Amino acid sequence: MKDYYQVLGVQKGASDEEVKKAFRKLAHKYHPDKKDGDEQKFKEVSEAYAVLSDRKRRAEYDAYGRTFAGGGADFSGFDFSQFGGFDAGDFDFGDIFSEFFGTGAGRHARAKRGRDISIDIELSFKESVFGAERRVLITKAGTCEKCGGSGAKKSSEMETCSACSGKGRIQETRNSFLGTFTSVRECPVCHTRGRMPKQKCATCRGDGVHKREEEIKIVLPSGISDGEMVRLQGRGEAIAGGASGDLYVKVHVKPDPKFSREGSSITTALPVKLSDALLGATYTLQTLDGDIEIKVPAGISHGEILRVRGKGVPLSQGGRGDLMVRVTIELPSKLTRKAKKLVEDLRSEGL
Repeated sequence: MKDYYQVLGVQKGASDEEVKKAFRKLAHKYHPDKKDGDEQKFKEVSEAYAVLSDRKRRAEYDAYGRTFAGGGADFSGFDFSQFGGFDAGDFDFGDIFSEFFGTGAGRHARAKRGRDISIDIELSFKESVFGAERRVLITKAGTCEKCGGSGAKKSSEMETCSACSGKGRIQETRNSFLGTFTSVRECPVCHTRGRMPKQKCATCRGDGVHKREEEIKIVLPSGISDGEMVRLQGRGEAIAGGASGDLYVKVHVKPDPKFSREGSSITTALPVKLSDALLGATYTLQTLDGDIEIKVPAGISHGEILRVRGKGVPLSQGGRGDLMVRVTIELPSKLTRKAKKLVEDLRSEGL
């Protein structure tokens, strides 16, 4: 574990002002944008200051040698307004620190991407087993169908964006208490495309995207379970100068009065008369594939399972699970005199 006091070069009992002063000095010295800067050292002093400038985290660190908020640099506790001559409204610290901690715009910024969206779809039990298709109408930001996302009026020529000179990004240099910083941000005019139409599309006003209704075909695979999510890549909201987000479909399977699922198996109940349970019989059984004949062996017990192979849930590697038929023996609520005599005869024989 790093000694944060040693990193900043202060004593354990240093005041808040001493900690702040030490950080400012070292951050200015090691900042990577400076000619003799050191990115690793800059990370270390920033991490140390993030802990020691926060009273709660500093108390935890002093007591336990760590903070329970987790390691790594956390700038949420910084009070930058305390630094003289610095106006937080004139400078975006995300542009500085993201370059070194990978959290936003900067040299290693993630590609721009549209918003993910989600919908819920209800399926019958049979549809969840064999798969289904749905067509849904969603209102979302989508690629303009009129201009195909170019933002240009039909037959209009494209020209270099004057705001960024065709680079798609704008470089800005700003001064702060840490020194001079150069940040790069997306061009707000062309949205990273570098080119703009001479005449804008009237539908999307040159953005290439606009809010509209879109019909989407959703194919839900066989064997899908209740609560499962299906991801449709690129079918979320579109964004100018970036990739579309994803569409997430959450599946809700309606309960079935006859069938239930246990993994790749489907279970169902088969009511059997007492006499058939004793002597054996053939029953017509309803399955998801249609009616089949099933033999009930003589002497079967209540709750016993009969297995019908290949009538369960389709498997990803091919084939299907089994249908598990639970036998329920129906006992008569009343017996005729003759039936009662027969049962008494059975009991006298020890059955």
